[in-house]
Amino acid sequence: MGPYKSFNLNYVLSEEERRDIEIDNLPGPLRRLFRNKDDINAAQALLRRVQGALRTDPGVNAFLALDVDIDTDDVDAMTQSIEYARCSNATAFIVPFLGHNFGVGEEAGSILENIADVHGDRLVFVHEDDVTSAMIRSASVRWDLRVESYETEDELVAKLRRFAGGIMHCERRGELEQLE
Repeated sequence: MGPYKSFNLNYVLSEEERRDIEIDNLPGPLRRLFRNKDDINAAQALLRRVQGALRTDPGVNAFLALDVDIDTDDVDAMTQSIEYARCSNATAFIVPFLGHNFGVGEEAGSILENIADVHGDRLVFVHEDDVTSAMIRSASVRWDLRVESYETEDELVAKLRRFAGGIMHCERRGELEQLE
């Protein structure tokens, strides 16, 4: 999946209400809700850096779901995401803090509902520490999904490397069937 747009408090507060708030004095997670920059570009850049790091070490063929050039007039986006995850040796849902996460929870939940019973060992949900969601909290119970959190990009990459390496080892030992 690609990055989702973030929720920005500048869109819901009036100009007068915003003047009364000293944004720089707010705690980090709240301060982030006032960002008015290209969060999508920042999130996509993060995903591309992580993708590059995984392609280098451990040398996996890492792709973002948005890399698949399928016209959503031919196949709806949800079907595309489900099929993409079904064909992948390993799938990681990466959720950086961007404000709201309604779309990612909805899409991830639909994918999990369709493939977790068959591909559960090949899935991981990794969210930034500041991200909270009832869907994330319930994923490990409902689908026995591995859920991790991270603080830094380096920590995110390290967790994904261990996850991908674990999948490769399980395939080599015959604990997971190799996919074509």
